[in-house]
Amino acid sequence: MLKLYLNDVGIFTGILYRNNIKPVLEDIRSINLGAVYETVVAQELKSKGFRLYYYDNKRIGEVDYLIDDCDSFSALPLEIKSGKDYTVHSALDKFLAVPDYNVKQAYVLSNEHKCFTKDNVTYMPIYNIIFFNPDGASQEEDLYF
Repeated sequence: MLKLYLNDVGIFTGILYRNNIKPVLEDIRSINLGAVYETVVAQELKSKGFRLYYYDNKRIGEVDYLIDDCDSFSALPLEIKSGKDYTVHSALDKFLAVPDYNVKQAYVLSNEHKCFTKDNVTYMPIYNIIFFNPDGASQEEDLYF
């Protein structure tokens, strides 16, 4: 499955909201900023040299990004959320439950301002994507949050 992103978040936001940038500037939670957040993450990951992988399976669902996790010969899933229900992620839960994938950790990036880990899923603010690096993306000590 292929997923396309516009390479410029500013142009993309202008297309979505025209001259009404207020929802983005004020982080209005009633406005769905999911597409904007996914584009921000795509642009940041690509600028750091990550290859962008997207997972979509009819049985499991979709996971926004998969990053190579060379340390465990697996993938590191990233889910991007923009709403208040950022801890609800059934596709990610199903993905983590597949034993053959050998996935031990996942990240959910959202507009929440707290960092915490629950059931092998680390929740963090969207802006923490700047601390992911291709040499140690799965190592918590390499994520300075």
